Amino acid sequence: MQQNSITILSTQHLQPILLTEAAKKNVVIETIPFIETEAIIDQRIKTKITDLAKAANIIVFTSRNAVEAVTSYLQGTIPGWKIFCIGSATKKSASGYFGKNAILATAGSAGNLADVIVNKKEVSSITFFCGNQRRAELPEKLKQNGIEVTEIVVYKTLALTQKILKNYDAILFYSPSAVNSFFEKNNPGPQTILFAIGNTTTKEIKKYTNNKIVVADKPSKKLLAEQAINYFINCPFHR
Repeated sequence: MQQNSITILSTQHLQPILLTEAAKKNVVIETIPFIETEAIIDQRIKTKITDLAKAANIIVFTSRNAVEAVTSYLQGTIPGWKIFCIGSATKKSASGYFGKNAILATAGSAGNLADVIVNKKEVSSITFFCGNQRRAELPEKLKQNGIEVTEIVVYKTLALTQKILKNYDAILFYSPSAVNSFFEKNNPGPQTILFAIGNTTTKEIKKYTNNKIVVADKPSKKLLAEQAINYFINCPFHR
């Protein structure tokens, strides 16, 4: 007799091939976004980016959305920037446009990236491209260590709050913003396992629930989903 399917809610879209591979393992992943991002179109921002592109500035990205917003303003121009960024999707996007040699260093989280920058003694100032809901940890840590931080908000995050009408075996969270949006109208069942892409997302989840939380081995949407699938395959008790 076939076991009942494991059902997982992903709070962001995933590649269709990943959903297909999960289904082959008797795991159903449903995707319901709880946030969306939107690039900010503003002439003042365009002017700032254009001016920055004229010199070899040190740039910080902690979001793929920020990279995409900035490169849309650059329109093919590749400035001689040196870049610090978090790993996985953000690094891939930044190196894809600016080139691998432009990446000075990466880290797994914004807090760890701040430590990396501080340890680069030659860095005295940076430009941080971010969203309107950026976490304070990175800029605050840099300023505390005497590094001048210029923040330019290039995208905004919008909540897609909605009520979920079923219980899931697991829920995948990729950002604190999505956590806040989800819990505005929802509470997971006590047996639901919550998967978080990193420590800041984990901290946000803990504000709302005592459910078990599994933190991603690496900050990647794809890897987090695969980790959740393998969790249930390797733990028959949860089926």
